[in-house]
Amino acid sequence: MDAAARSDGMTDIKAMILAAGRGERMRPLTDVTPKPLLKVGGKALIDWHVEALALGGFTGLVINTAWLANAVERHFSDHLSRWRSTSGPAALSISYSHEALDFGDALETAGGIARALPLLSDIFWVLAADVYMPGFAFLPADVARFAASDKLAHVWLVPNPVHNLKGDFGLSSDGLALNLAADANAARYTFSTIGLYRKAFFDSLPTGNPQGLKAPLAPLLRQAMDNQHVSATLYTGAWTDVGTPARLAELNQLSD
Repeated sequence: MDAAARSDGMTDIKAMILAAGRGERMRPLTDVTPKPLLKVGGKALIDWHVEALALGGFTGLVINTAWLANAVERHFSDHLSRWRSTSGPAALSISYSHEALDFGDALETAGGIARALPLLSDIFWVLAADVYMPGFAFLPADVARFAASDKLAHVWLVPNPVHNLKGDFGLSSDGLALNLAADANAARYTFSTIGLYRKAFFDSLPTGNPQGLKAPLAPLLRQAMDNQHVSATLYTGAWTDVGTPARLAELNQLSD
């Protein structure tokens, strides 16, 4: 981490990587390999994120698991020594939220984040392990800008892929994420899964989610957008939701 980041107090910012999904659409590949460990360009999907986060100085990670959780934990146990002996994160720290072990199944996105809140910093990154976004930079400056704002969340949107042409959210000229009405005549963009959040964003859910409530993230985002509590940035670099074997194969063909 650079000196500017250290002086801004960004060293304690955690990142939560969502890795609990079953990956039904990726079967049979995910019958034996959790989707975050499927490889693009010879590297596990989740490793692309870990290395990008570490490059930005964010080495405190929380990973939630459910399906094939042991494989995810074993993957990092096997790779920590390699990363530390090369150019990887020298002080990488990983905590796990094992949803299947605690509750028998994954808790959906918001439920999983609420479960992990005690492990997270007051402001934290969230991103999905199965999204391929190789050029994205996790910047301390973005965290500092968000921390200085009055928003509860900041999300990164991307141009709509062919499998989501209608998009998810709008974007105002002054950088607000918009929950547009169905008949609104305005551009929509796709949620990249990457965002910065304050713990207060999840106040409607019990901290630590002790009952294992399943809760999606989209309704919380839409409600917060209606109250102008979510800002957004449009990211136009490479982005793929690796949701099918065909998309995975296409990415690997491009990387050959």
